[in-house]
Amino acid sequence: MNIEYTGKTAIVTGAAHGIGRAIVHGLAANGAHVWACDILDDVLQETVDTAQPQNGGSVHASVTDVSDATAVASLVEKASARNGRVDILVHSAGGTVGQAGQPLESVTPENWQAIFDVNLKGAFICSQAVAPGMKQAGLGRILIISSGAGLGVSLTGIQAYASAKAGQIGLVRQLAHELGPFGITVNSVAPGFIRSNPTTERQWEAMGAEGQQRLMQSIPVKRPGRAEDIAHAVMFLVSDYAGYISGQTLSVNGGPRR
Repeated sequence: MNIEYTGKTAIVTGAAHGIGRAIVHGLAANGAHVWACDILDDVLQETVDTAQPQNGGSVHASVTDVSDATAVASLVEKASARNGRVDILVHSAGGTVGQAGQPLESVTPENWQAIFDVNLKGAFICSQAVAPGMKQAGLGRILIISSGAGLGVSLTGIQAYASAKAGQIGLVRQLAHELGPFGITVNSVAPGFIRSNPTTERQWEAMGAEGQQRLMQSIPVKRPGRAEDIAHAVMFLVSDYAGYISGQTLSVNGGPRR
């Protein structure tokens, strides 16, 4: 199986580090013209500088807030200039936006909304922006990075995070039904615990040695996930080989826990 994206244009949100960065690098190394999007300007440039595009691929940085429909529309217009459309959208932006778990009664509306804006609203806005070009082309791939928290209980303890990630999975199913007749597939990857950015490293350290050991023992493959593990799954689902897979959420978590 030789996965390649030569001549295709991709947008990857949340591309400044971790999973998003690994996806950018994987797509570009296999020929895609990738627009790497994030709000972290200086770290985003590291994604571009460390990329190794091959087979005609390229990486371009775009500082974009995915919860801003006007900014996203501008990004899609820039990305579409080369061949008239975006072929692949990977929405990896999200996370806990710096929040930590707290009792339900302590959560403010602002806390709740901030997480929904980048995770669920961002997924909707980005999908909405690329859909017209994909429809016209009769082909497209939309992939949303959800989380095991959307299928179960979040290790973060953050109510909005678990809810927004579950909402992404529902959005995937609905968009797959709506966009399928136009040749567009919509899927999700739900990572388990991935040590891939400053937030997850803080979570790892907060567990302490005993908590880390318990987590490792609960994972069948006995190791934490890596950003590349998620990127590999994404690269298959947005490839031509996955044309008959849509509306699905693939758990990439080292195996089912007891």
